[in-house]
Amino acid sequence: MIFLRILNEAIGQALSQLRSNKLRSFLSLLGVSIGILCIMGVLSAVDSLENNIRGSLQKLGSNIVYVQKWPWADTSGDWWEYLKRPNPDHKDFVAIAERAELPQLTSYHVVVGFRTLKYESSSVENTLFIACSQEFAEMFNLKFYKGRYYSPSEYFYGSEKAVIGYKVAEELFGALDPIGKTIKMSGRKFEVIGVVEKAGDDLINVLDFDDCILLPYTTSRSMVNLKANQIFETTISIKAEEGVNMQQLKDEVKGIMRSHHRLQPREKDDFSLNELTMITSVFDSIFGVLNLIGIVIGLFAMLVGIVSVANIMFVSVKERTNIIGVKKALGAKRYVILLEFLIESVVLCLFGGAIGLLLVVVTIKGVSSAINFDMYLSMSNTLIGILVSVVVGIIAGIIPAFQAAGLDPVEAMRR
Repeated sequence: MIFLRILNEAIGQALSQLRSNKLRSFLSLLGVSIGILCIMGVLSAVDSLENNIRGSLQKLGSNIVYVQKWPWADTSGDWWEYLKRPNPDHKDFVAIAERAELPQLTSYHVVVGFRTLKYESSSVENTLFIACSQEFAEMFNLKFYKGRYYSPSEYFYGSEKAVIGYKVAEELFGALDPIGKTIKMSGRKFEVIGVVEKAGDDLINVLDFDDCILLPYTTSRSMVNLKANQIFETTISIKAEEGVNMQQLKDEVKGIMRSHHRLQPREKDDFSLNELTMITSVFDSIFGVLNLIGIVIGLFAMLVGIVSVANIMFVSVKERTNIIGVKKALGAKRYVILLEFLIESVVLCLFGGAIGLLLVVVTIKGVSSAINFDMYLSMSNTLIGILVSVVVGIIAGIIPAFQAAGLDPVEAMRR
């Protein structure tokens, strides 16, 4: 009951301070508000950015191993050694598909380069030509705006069928239905059987096929010498069976690749086994630095806020010195006076923090609308903002509160 009475009186005193000294209170709480704005603004921006990037990267699959020439995270390798490596070829893909027991699915694709597509009088330049195995669509969970992926028989016989990206279809056909239409590429005719769904608005669209044409590998090798794979980017993608440890899968794939390449025990691998954790670990350190920068900037602003609120509290102690003396003369304990001023300081900082959080919400909405990027203030960051306000209130009010609690009642009443 005593604590509730102290709390009620402290809140009343804080509100009285805000009402009676509006300009002084506003200027003093501005530091707290700006500090919360800086800390919460940066944390929200980093969280939104991290969520966007991680969500995009997750499309690659956390249970997929990518056999490639270059490593995704190189810490000690020799660039020249990587350059001399061969790209994984179709024979490597067949060896893994036939011999590996742990994968659920294995696919292969070659990024051939850019081509020009034509339909009647329309043409689209710089369309990325990708030669894919039959399993490519299932591996990367391709979704179709219209049509379908090519069938096993179409793949086996190397049919003249093509799957194109959303933007390619839009520029070539406009309002026309592209399915069944015949397009030309490199002097060859292809029937359009599918249009890949439009990519999202992620900052990093790792699976963006909007400007691509996907052809069966069996068809592509009759158009381009894919055996000269040093000039192309090739990837073997291996999805682990459910419950299979990723390290076990990598060990099995590594053994098959070394055996297929006839590497001696002391020879280094001439391939890289990449997985999503390599990229996410790099982003972890980047996001950690960004969060630290936001906290440091916010701490400087909060320092100004602490000094400002402490100034209000010192003035409040001076103005109420005789009242404090009366309370102590009537039997009020030191902790009662101490708590009263501490709670008052915390309440003032909570007002400043609330203004700061409101500014964060307004800023986030404005930035999201301006740059077409979804930003948000999470509940965890909101709670951090409230906690920071409470801590600032305690730090700012501790010295004035001790000063008030230590006053001699007789001397206090005389002032």
